[in-house]
Amino acid sequence: MQSFQTKARHGYSVEFSPYFPQRFACAACQHYGIAGTGTLYVIDKTPNGLQPVQMYQWNDGLFDVTWAENNENVLVTATGDGAVLVWDTQQERGPIKAMKEHTKEVYSVHWSQTRNEHLVLSGSWDTMIKLWDIGHNQSLKTFRGHTYIVYSVRWSPHIPGCFASASESAQNTIQAHNGEILTCDWCKYDQFIIFTGGVDCAIRGWDIRKPKAPICELPGHKFAVRRVKVLTWDFKQPQPLETIEHHTEFVYGLDFNIHTPGEIVDCGWDELVHVYTPKSAIINCSLNNTSIITL
Repeated sequence: MQSFQTKARHGYSVEFSPYFPQRFACAACQHYGIAGTGTLYVIDKTPNGLQPVQMYQWNDGLFDVTWAENNENVLVTATGDGAVLVWDTQQERGPIKAMKEHTKEVYSVHWSQTRNEHLVLSGSWDTMIKLWDIGHNQSLKTFRGHTYIVYSVRWSPHIPGCFASASESAQNTIQAHNGEILTCDWCKYDQFIIFTGGVDCAIRGWDIRKPKAPICELPGHKFAVRRVKVLTWDFKQPQPLETIEHHTEFVYGLDFNIHTPGEIVDCGWDELVHVYTPKSAIINCSLNNTSIITL
């Protein structure tokens, strides 16, 4: 395992680069995101440890980060001042663009995952979801279905123009949890399957064609599930194959490395980022089996 300390910054989100197997980004906040500034770290995994390539500062907290799918140097972050920021790792200073239409904290951003679409979603505490093309100065569309904080927005990796969002209430919803839904993610190998996690400590899988009841429920968490990432799942194994406890505070961000099977990066409020490969991931990658990580 390799580790990096985000001194005086509490990690909220991490994401591996879709272009460079050794690179990932981390969005972090001062004072647990309650007040203060934010920092965007661009970090490379090297034989000598995790080395920062760029470190960018912003005058408010950074809560989420997503890489562009059409430019290896571009990232987008969600900020506490309602802005969606665009960064270029080739630039020493940033951001190169700030798009501010949300009236409260932006908590989630995601770049579209299907070909010929290069759009960004943002979800905010103002209950709105906005659709962006970073080449434009204004959002393309605003979605107003939610009546509460939008914690997560995720594009489908299969269906162009389709996305999911997680909140406490909305129109045309899956009533997935007893309380706030904090996270969601699509299965990468089945276009109809989505997983959710919430404050009730539960993780549930859903077939969007038959949303009245979950297709599975995965126990094991003692606290709210903040983030879930999905590749595949063996429904015959409802119990966690492995529990990893290497943080001393809440773990807020995690991601798979699509270039290196089984490799994971995570970040937490203990000011630490870890890159590692769990034993269970090595076994199950070889079997093309379980690949869900949650925190």
